[in-house]
Amino acid sequence: MNVEWKITERSFQFAVRIVRLCQFLEKQDRVSRTLASQLLRSGTSVGANIEEAQAGQSKADFTAKMSIARKEARETHYWLKLLASSEIITEEKLGELLQEADELVRILTSIVKSAQIRNES
Repeated sequence: MNVEWKITERSFQFAVRIVRLCQFLEKQDRVSRTLASQLLRSGTSVGANIEEAQAGQSKADFTAKMSIARKEARETHYWLKLLASSEIITEEKLGELLQEADELVRILTSIVKSAQIRNES
């Protein structure tokens, strides 16, 4: 199983969990709905950009798309932390999603760094 497939599937499963969380938040107050909108955009964009990277037109295109995916994962982590810190959802309930967002950032950082090295050679 190659790394690209693993990150593709992992980011897809992450997006599914984000969608479910946002469905719950949409039933709450206006602030929760607003945060859900931001979270939904960034959380589902991670996997979408990884998918686009797989069909990149060049090594540079692949690297750029993976970099965008990393930025979206960082943003998603931010929104999740904000939900926990503002006590909209307990950190205990968000713990696994926060950890997964952090791990996705780390994996994508590694992929981007490796791709940048390959692009230089």
